[in-house]
Amino acid sequence: MRSTRAVVYKNNLIHNLSVIQSFIKDSNTKICAAVKANGYGSGAVFAAKTALASGASFCAVATVDEGIELRESGIASPILLLSLCTPDEMKDAVLYKLTPLVCDEAYAELFNAAGGKYASGKFSVHIAVDTGMRRIGCSVDEASLFAKRIVNLPHLALGGVCTHFSSADETDEVSRRYTDEQFSDFMRAVKSIEDEGIDPGIRHCAASAALLDRPEMQLDMVRPGILMYGYFDGSVDGAYCASRGKPCTLEPVMALESEVVAIKSIKKGEAVSYNRTWTAECDTVLATLPIGYADGLPRRLFPGLCVAISGKNYPVVGRICMDQCMVDVGSDGVHRWDKAVIFGPENSGALQTAADIAKISGTISYEILTGIAKRVPRVEV
Repeated sequence: MRSTRAVVYKNNLIHNLSVIQSFIKDSNTKICAAVKANGYGSGAVFAAKTALASGASFCAVATVDEGIELRESGIASPILLLSLCTPDEMKDAVLYKLTPLVCDEAYAELFNAAGGKYASGKFSVHIAVDTGMRRIGCSVDEASLFAKRIVNLPHLALGGVCTHFSSADETDEVSRRYTDEQFSDFMRAVKSIEDEGIDPGIRHCAASAALLDRPEMQLDMVRPGILMYGYFDGSVDGAYCASRGKPCTLEPVMALESEVVAIKSIKKGEAVSYNRTWTAECDTVLATLPIGYADGLPRRLFPGLCVAISGKNYPVVGRICMDQCMVDVGSDGVHRWDKAVIFGPENSGALQTAADIAKISGTISYEILTGIAKRVPRVEV
């Protein structure tokens, strides 16, 4: 197996799911485990099977192909398709019994036609309501008419109604008010459907941040994503939860590891990597790791990135290459084949998390985790 690998810790995922369950106020509220983007980098099948065994009822994906991967691995639970797909993909969405979000009549009618051709009975869909994200979804005022249209289509069944918050991860008053307004609008849309005598099915709107911070918004189902993988969403973090009397401790699920494959002594004044972006200020020793930006280690992490070798952080020096990077290990006696940990939980030997890495490059933990390439093998422990 390749020496660069993503080690995923099953017990950490189980722990995080237990934490999520402790925040759910109603035992009847379902959990929809977001396993899109290859399980936020950890492996979709691994994440889905672990979540379902730990109490989740649904899984959520972004693409039809992601849903097919779960089905072909033997997963039989409902799979919510969060993003829209093309008419060419609808056949597979129906055949593999995915549950798509529908956002307007024309799109719903395309799925109705696909359901008529490929479904053995009525095909379940969830209405997406746009309450302020401005991405997909019908308007609040259109929701009841749209629901009436769906229940009158011969091959579709209304299984749920949902929305997505744009700012639930921020705790300032302006953002909180906006989330309150979104929730109020969503509940108004749901009531308008109910007033037509239509069962809206599963009502869901809370993802990771709202799940922790807004228990009244948990409704019939919650959709945890980044929380499952050991990271908080924006300002709704561990310190914030503790300040509100509900401590929350998560464990990162993934560790990104590599090994030293070469040791090279260089002299003061010698330049390193492409475009000579780093020059040794004294004689030193470099360790080369077989991991680069094609594996998900962005070039913008230099300068600033360190990796842990034998319990000590060492800086990456010179530009990160496509498949390799170099680390200044000084005179500490680092050896070929020593393990190097870029990020991960404490028990992996890491000295930083994906959130720490994200800060260096001005991004979020989501981007770091989901950016780990498929050519990096996932190893479950």
